Amino acid sequence: MVPHARTSLRRLLITGAAATALLTAVPAPASASAAPAPAVALPAATPRGADALRPLAALSARRLATADLVAAAKWGTGSPVDDPAREQQVLDAVARQATELGADPRWTARIFRDQIEANKTVQRGLHRRWAADPAQVPGERPDLGEVRKEINRVNDALVRAIAASGAARTSPRCVPSLVGAAADVRREERLDTLHTVALVRSVRSVCGGPVSWPAQAS
Repeated sequence: MVPHARTSLRRLLITGAAATALLTAVPAPASASAAPAPAVALPAATPRGADALRPLAALSARRLATADLVAAAKWGTGSPVDDPAREQQVLDAVARQATELGADPRWTARIFRDQIEANKTVQRGLHRRWAADPAQVPGERPDLGEVRKEINRVNDALVRAIAASGAARTSPRCVPSLVGAAADVRREERLDTLHTVALVRSVRSVCGGPVSWPAQAS
């Protein structure tokens, strides 16, 4: 994928217009960690080929769900959202796994950098929400070690999905297909605005090709 396609992806997935396109008229359920999303119409038809990238979008949403638990585990403990040591461990691990699967380790790590930043977007958003309204703070504190085990399981599946989707990710149809897949996942998972914006952030490097990325993955 040439730089032009990468730019197109950023325009579609990072700008506010793209984030709005991913929102649907289905409201998110009210909960301590979710607020109803605004009613915004989705395009009438999902782009053809979206199914090829659905696993990546679905696993990205599943990984984002763990951010709620991480945020709850860290709340009130003084633990920062940023954890450079842990983040580097994740990037190193997924790069090794990608190499073992015959996938590009730098591209895989770049996708996971976006996954990590998206996870932190949710954590920060929830912490701001809870600070503004303590009544929304979860009643139980999850075990961060157990949460990270789940994150590791999702990471494993996500690396495999990345390795298996090379043709779809380098296709000229990747961007519209990815937008359609992400929109479908958003609707199915009933994501609120915070998690929808984070989903957009998590997949912005999915489309492209190894030759178009800078030398460093992060």
